[in-house]
Amino acid sequence: MIVHLVWHVRHARNLDGSPVQHRDEDGELAIDEQFDDCKIIGVYADAVSAEAGITRARSRLGFRDEPDCFMIDTYTVGKDLWTEGFVTIPEA
Repeated sequence: MIVHLVWHVRHARNLDGSPVQHRDEDGELAIDEQFDDCKIIGVYADAVSAEAGITRARSRLGFRDEPDCFMIDTYTVGKDLWTEGFVTIPEA
């Protein structure tokens, strides 16, 4: 079974007042995992339902401030996504 997760990214404002970059040069959603606020909006059975969820969310408080900052990720239920271990790098 495949599911579609809809995410919204609320981009952190730049302290120097410079414009926030919402998309990169290729049009992909830019995400700074340290500062941006990423939310799962919903999990849907198909892409059409996921797009409809985005349409509904775009008019809601907060989301309408960044209406083009939604992303759909597709996942297979029951499949491991992180198949390697990890290490923690201490902060300097």
